[in-house]
Amino acid sequence: MDLEKMKRKYAYTLARVGLNVQKGQTVLVEAAVEGWEFTSLFAEECYKLGAGNVVVHYLDLPNMKTAAQYRSGEDVRRVEDWEVAMHQGYLDEGACYVRLEGVNPRLMEGVSEKESNAIFAHVDAVRNIMRRASREKHCQWLIAMVPTKQWAEYILGKAGPEALEELWRLLFKLCYIDEENDVVQTWEEKTRRNDARGRAVDALKLKKLHYTAGNGTDLVVGLTPWSKFAHEEPVGVPFCPNIPTEEICTTPHKFETEGVVYASRPLVLGGKKIERFGFRFEKGKVVEVLAEEGREMLEALVATDENAGYLGEAALVEYHSPISMSGLVYYTTLIDENASCHLALGRGLNSAPAGHEQLFNDSTIHIDFMIGTPDMKITGTTEAGEKVDIFRNGDFAL
Repeated sequence: MDLEKMKRKYAYTLARVGLNVQKGQTVLVEAAVEGWEFTSLFAEECYKLGAGNVVVHYLDLPNMKTAAQYRSGEDVRRVEDWEVAMHQGYLDEGACYVRLEGVNPRLMEGVSEKESNAIFAHVDAVRNIMRRASREKHCQWLIAMVPTKQWAEYILGKAGPEALEELWRLLFKLCYIDEENDVVQTWEEKTRRNDARGRAVDALKLKKLHYTAGNGTDLVVGLTPWSKFAHEEPVGVPFCPNIPTEEICTTPHKFETEGVVYASRPLVLGGKKIERFGFRFEKGKVVEVLAEEGREMLEALVATDENAGYLGEAALVEYHSPISMSGLVYYTTLIDENASCHLALGRGLNSAPAGHEQLFNDSTIHIDFMIGTPDMKITGTTEAGEKVDIFRNGDFAL
């Protein structure tokens, strides 16, 4: 495999399939500083598609880590006026945006939960500027990964340049990119398959989903008549917001989640890893955080605002998906959420119809956590009161 040629093809996939960059459009980029070399490739592919400008802002988490140890939490959290004006200015002019994320799972070792919380709060607040634009201005957006040396060595358990090359090759496979295929056609076919599955679930007219698993998960998630799993045609330019992706997902009823759910994969918040945790819900809201470690961070998360403890997403992903079958935990939500059914605390994916806005949650956060297991069962209840197996032994039963 010609690794450099494949990196170029991956960059093209992100620019063409993911963002679908338009002629003359500005591309606003948040890129991990460790991935600067690939970021240059990506920018060039955007320009080849006709981008008018590619504006790159590097996320320097190592520097933020140092700052958090010497500055007050309030200072670290604060988003400066110039940061808002800079991003908002480009978005007001019709820019699309992308996050090219790199991972260093060990970066925040030795940092307190309070300091890590402050870093997460600042980064997430800046990203909310772009998120609002995606909903209000219907601009294209994309989240994708860039392999880094630290990430490769951590998840593969080996050192040296070979680890980084192996992670690149693995990422190409997870993103359905090989040396010969037409990535535009490949992803169009993949989208059609997912849409068909979403339509099959929507045709059941479900009122609720009941999740059970051997790890103690016993959770009922309510749905509304507008909670659709089928892909909605975007207003404006079509795009694919997550690469890779295996999910079909919807916005649940804000007030109808009851029971206990346990995470099946680690969650990374502010660069810190949280494992073995869960939540207890009553009337839609988290009333108890269940955690051996990271409780302070999770409690701070659900207290971010008055709606942070409600669900904003329910996503269905087969346990035997390609990402899960790779046998790795990636310590990044973008990939790990596509190895497993997941839920998200905070902001809903869609807006409810006029007059029913209260049914879908809104929040400053949207944090996914993975819950799928090999033995997960999901039983749906239809509007007519019938019970239907949606998942059996971790995979779709339809």
